[in-house]
Amino acid sequence: MKIIFYTRNRCPLCTDAKLILQQLQKVHQFQIIERDIETNDEWTEKYGLMIPVVEINEEIVQYGMIDPITIEEKIDHL
Repeated sequence: MKIIFYTRNRCPLCTDAKLILQQLQKVHQFQIIERDIETNDEWTEKYGLMIPVVEINEEIVQYGMIDPITIEEKIDHL
């Protein structure tokens, strides 16, 4: 499974979210694909006010304040 993680530099919420994903990765098998929205105009326009954004199976599971329970529940139901 792959989790797309939209982020940008100098984003404290993104740093926290990445740590949450890395902790969940110790229990669940998935790959984190990190995408810096500042490298793509379309991502910046779409996610600029939402980051961090966690996407699983082309569905935005959570954005902004990321919590491990919501992400883990989605992983468990796949």
